[in-house]
Parts: sequence; C-alpha cells; structure tokens
Amino acid sequence: MDDAADALQDGNASREALLAALSLQLAWGVDEALEAAPLDRTVPRPEAAIPRVAPGSAPAGPSMGRGADGDGLFPGEAAPPAARRPPPRPAEVLAPAALRAADLAAGAESLEALKAAMERFDASLRDTATNIVFSDGVAESGLMLIGEAPGADEDRLGKPFVGVSGRLLDRMVASIGLDRSRNFYLTNILCWRPPGNRTPTDAEVSLFLPFARRHIALARPRHVVLLGGTAAKALLGAREGITRLRGRWHRLEIEGLGTVPALATLHPAYLLRQPSAKREAWQDLLMLRRALDGETPKGF
Repeated sequence: MDDAADALQDGNASREALLAALSLQLAWGVDEALEAAPLDRTVPRPEAAIPRVAPGSAPAGPSMGRGADGDGLFPGEAAPPAARRPPPRPAEVLAPAALRAADLAAGAESLEALKAAMERFDASLRDTATNIVFSDGVAESGLMLIGEAPGADEDRLGKPFVGVSGRLLDRMVASIGLDRSRNFYLTNILCWRPPGNRTPTDAEVSLFLPFARRHIALARPRHVVLLGGTAAKALLGAREGITRLRGRWHRLEIEGLGTVPALATLHPAYLLRQPSAKREAWQDLLMLRRALDGETPKGF
C-alpha cells in the first residue's frame, strides 16, 4: 500500500509540474503544439487504414474529402473542425501547487511573512536543498537585483550571490559606487537550489514567480535590475533572449506597487564564461548609475 501511495503521489507531482510548465508557456505566448517528429505523407498507408466505400455511397467513416480549412486529407483522416477553440488562458490550466503558491504569496504582508510562506510551500526543490536562500542587502535601498536561482555556495550559506559569480557581481557594482551592505537588495526567482546547479525548469519558474513578484511589491524598489535571461523573461513576460532584452529599460508591472523601471543585463555567471561580454555589462551599469543619479529612464 505504501508503494502504491508513493507512486500515486509521484504521478500527481509530475502532472502538476507539467501543468505549471504549460501555464508558463501560455503566458509567454505559445499558441500551437507541434509533434515530436514530422509526419511523412509520402509513405503509403496500410491497406487496412483505407475504408472500403461502395460506388455511389457516402463514406461511413471520417471525411475523405477536403477539410473545412481547404487542406487535403488522406482517406480515413478526419476533417478538421470548422472553428478552432482558442487556447485556454493560463489561469485555466494552473496546477494546484501554482495556485497555492499564488495564495501564499498574496497573503504575505511583510518580507518576514513572505519568507515564512516560502518555507511552508511544499516544493520538490526543498527536499534536495540545504537552506532557503531568501535575500541579502538592504531592502529599503530602493534598488533591487534579481537573479534566477541559488548555487552550491548560496545553498550552503543561505544567502544569494555569495559564490564566484557573486564576488564578480560585487566588483561590478562597486565600479559604479554601490555596495550590498548599503545600496541595494538581492534575491532570486527561486529560493531553493536546483540539484546540480542546473538551470531552473519552466515549471519551477512558474511555481515561484508569484513569490518573486510579491517580493518586489513588499521591498518597493524604485529601480530593478534583472540578472540573466531566466529572471528577465519570467518577470517581463518576454520571448526574447537576454542579448535582445539587455541595454534598455523595461516597464515592470507589479500588483500593489505599479510600474517599476527594470533594467535587464547579463548574469555574472555568464560573464565568467564569456569575459568578452563584460563590455556590454559595463554599458548597462552606466545606464543604471545615470538612473540612480536622477536621469529618467527612457520610456518613463
């Protein structure tokens, strides 16, 4: 009985993860599903698949003519419906876990309450992590930096950006006169480390996005910096990659806070792999410095 219950629980968890991933894809604008492999229409169909129709009689099975949209069909292939039902809205396919995350996030009235809610949230990532990684820096600073997920050092110490990429980030922002102990606030989309430091899945990002958005609302920053493609695409609802999103200010809409200027830039971990991209990151930092000095971001 225990094995059967465990199998049922694992099946439900997998279904919720798949539904959450589908919800995120719909939020990003996906409106069509593709087969895993193309259909080879040059291969003759088996004789059994072709219905026998007496001369002068209508076929008893599916349509053998042209579909409602004008596409030719093979014998035995059903005609497509005249009108396609629009894809469901993300809210219609949200898994129970995602709905619970949204409820917990909305109910948090302070940063401390939000952290407690995230600790209570029953996520599979929590089972493989050591510590929750909530935040670091000064929440009242007016500047919030958001990455994607903790790494091994962050998981061990319970603070974001304390590993090699975190030390690079500290040097980067120090070049424009900022220090995490005084001038900015740090967090991630995910508060638990993915096993093996892998990139978070779409389902995981979808589950934790309500917490990230509520985190911004409670910290009330005047400017937000999105570090890397995962954070930028998730919070901006964008389809473009980070190389297209970076270098400009975006309008980040947060419930309970309004519109916040958000600057997307390259993640420090990416810069460690691609040092030549530091030129672009430096340009982004200069844009941030000008905004902090009082220059109104373009589009605001």
